[in-house]
Amino acid sequence: MAGGQDRDGTVSAFKDLVNIPPAQLEKWLERDESKKAGQHRDGGESTGHASGRRIVGLLRTRKADLSEDDLAHMRKVCGYIRRHLTQRPSGDVTDTTWRYSLMNWGHDPLKD
Repeated sequence: MAGGQDRDGTVSAFKDLVNIPPAQLEKWLERDESKKAGQHRDGGESTGHASGRRIVGLLRTRKADLSEDDLAHMRKVCGYIRRHLTQRPSGDVTDTTWRYSLMNWGHDPLKD
């Protein structure tokens, strides 16, 4: 696949899966529920929370200005969201760690 097509495909998939606007994601990341969700490294910030902060920046970056590292992170985000969606628990997921973790990665499953 040519670089431009890969870039276009990555950006398209990212925009399809990341369904929380940047300002809303920033507000979410400030909440305790966000900070507690996910795998924490050495008691610090969770991987998803750190990714969420980066996603905010990616959402505000023009496609032409995205670096290869940005595109790689966007692919990582898409992969995480797709994998995590297949693990949906039964019942109401409104106030679950599963949903909060996904939201840290920019996807609110209740918007589907």
